[in-house]
Amino acid sequence: MTTRPMDNRLVVKLVLAWGFVGIPLLFGILQTLTNVMNLFR
Repeated sequence: MTTRPMDNRLVVKLVLAWGFVGIPLLFGILQTLTNVMNLFR
């Protein structure tokens, strides 16, 4: 199997896409964990 070098534009698009998905997801998880910790106080 041969591999092609990745196009730099593709890498940038992938990083931006994961950033747009991952940052809000991480924020939501942190908010949920904070609220759960407050429930058990």
